Amino acid sequence: MIPTYNRTKYLERTLKSLLNQAPAPEVMQIEVVDNCSTEVDMEAVVQDIGQGRILFYRQPYNVGLTANLTACIQRSRGHLVHILHDDDVVLPGFYQRLQEAFEREPTIGAAFCRYINVDENDRPVYIPQLEQANAGIILNWIERIAVKPRIQPPALVVRRSVYEKIGGFHPELRYTCDWEMCKRIAAYYPVWYEPQILAHYRVHSASTTSDVIKSGANVADRRKAIEISRAYLPPPLAEQLSHKAEEVSAINTLGVARRALSRGDTATTLVQIKEALKCSSSPKIVGILTLIPILAAIERMKQYKFKRAY
Repeated sequence: MIPTYNRTKYLERTLKSLLNQAPAPEVMQIEVVDNCSTEVDMEAVVQDIGQGRILFYRQPYNVGLTANLTACIQRSRGHLVHILHDDDVVLPGFYQRLQEAFEREPTIGAAFCRYINVDENDRPVYIPQLEQANAGIILNWIERIAVKPRIQPPALVVRRSVYEKIGGFHPELRYTCDWEMCKRIAAYYPVWYEPQILAHYRVHSASTTSDVIKSGANVADRRKAIEISRAYLPPPLAEQLSHKAEEVSAINTLGVARRALSRGDTATTLVQIKEALKCSSSPKIVGILTLIPILAAIERMKQYKFKRAY
C-alpha cells in the first residue's frame, strides 16, 4: 500500500522496486492511495508506471497524513500489510524473506528488516546497528522500541489481523505516528527481525530547515507519542521506559539545536532547546546544555535573575 500526495520525483523508482519482485496480482495487492493531490495527475502517473498492475484510489478530499495511512490499512485485502512511502524502495528479496518469517513463526505480529537511510541521490547516510546477528524474534523488544524509534516504515510488514485488533494510526500524531504504532504492536505481539538490509529510507536535506523543526512541532509530537504509549506499556516498566524515552528525546533535540546553532540559526536553536527541556531536565540534560555556547550565556543571565532570557 503506497500513500501519496503531490510527490512524483521518486515514485517510479519506488513502484518499480516492488514490481520487480512482486508475485501475481492474486497473491499481492499493489495500490496507491492518493491523498487528493492537487499539483499532479497522480492516477495518470501510476497507470503509466504500473501498466494495469497497480490499483489506484484517490481520496475525495485531503484527509491528512495519518488518516491516509489508516486508509491504506482499511483498503488492504491481504493477510500481510506493507506500507511503502512514495520515495522509499525495497530491495530484491524483501517480500520473500519477510513472508518466510511469518510462515516460520505464526505468533509474530510484525516483522522488519535492517535498512539504510539514503539521501536524494541514493547515497547512504546512515546504517542502523544490528538489533541481533540472526533472524528471529527479538527478545525484550518493547524495552528498546519504547525508548526511541528504531524502525523506518519501508522496513516493516504487519499482519492485517494485528491492525484490526489494535487499530490504525493515532489521529493525534503526525510526525511520530509510525513510532507509536511500532510501540503498540510490540506491547502486544512478538516481533521478528531480519538482519539483511532489504529497504532504503529516503532522507531529504530540506528537512533540516523545515518549518516543523523551526516551530518545535516535531518534538511536541514525540512527547505526545511517549505519553500515549505510557498507558499500554508493561505496567512494571511503563514509567521507567517513558522517562528514559523523554531523556533520549531531549538529547536528540539538543543535537538538532546544536546543528541549528552551527548554521547561525539562533531562533531554531532556542526553540529546540525549549522543547528539549519540556522533554526532560535530568542532570544529564543539564550537563549537555552547558556544551552549547549560547546556553552558557543564557545560564549566566539567569544567574543575574534575567529569568525570561528566552
